[in-house]
Amino acid sequence: MTRMLVFGGLWLGLVGYAMLGAPSDDPGTLDLIVRLSTGRWQGLNPLVVALFNLMGLWPFAYAAILYFDGRGQKVPAWPFAGASFAFGAFALLPYLALRQPNPSFQGPLSPWLRFLNRPLLGWGLLAASLLGLGWGLTQGDWTDYGRQFHGSRFIHVMSLDFCALSLLFPTLVGDDLARRHDDRPWLIGLTALPLIGPCAYLGLRRSLPDA
Repeated sequence: MTRMLVFGGLWLGLVGYAMLGAPSDDPGTLDLIVRLSTGRWQGLNPLVVALFNLMGLWPFAYAAILYFDGRGQKVPAWPFAGASFAFGAFALLPYLALRQPNPSFQGPLSPWLRFLNRPLLGWGLLAASLLGLGWGLTQGDWTDYGRQFHGSRFIHVMSLDFCALSLLFPTLVGDDLARRHDDRPWLIGLTALPLIGPCAYLGLRRSLPDA
């Protein structure tokens, strides 16, 4: 019940703020989303481009835990994991509110689970995240980003979504370590590093055996 109240309250607060507290919509938001999605990045702030692309890595990091966590849950994880590609933490918080502690895993691994189980996925995500962060931080314009953060609902909410995904990931790691009989609790602390830590965790954690 406590879990449901905490995560449910966070979801309501996030949705309420995005609708009522965030800056108003920018008339150029649709064009910005199209340009970001199609790779037409000329003239765009590299920080915004990097943030948009890093947001595309988070769903894979979460999928690598949620599809295992969902085995044995009354509420399936896959609809929330799939929706996170479009809605980020807004889609994941309801699952976190409804799920139960699940420190075990039984059954064979499907081809999809085998892919998510491989350390190579974590290392690939880590390389992509370091590349994106390095480019955005070194080439980006922080003054322009601050202006967009305070003037564009899309940039504002996307930035808060990134922060929410960073804060929520460690809450799933304890059960994931238990499922894998991995007794290295310091890995939970590693995941506190935004995106880089979770990606490194996926590369370092023990793989589940294919029963």
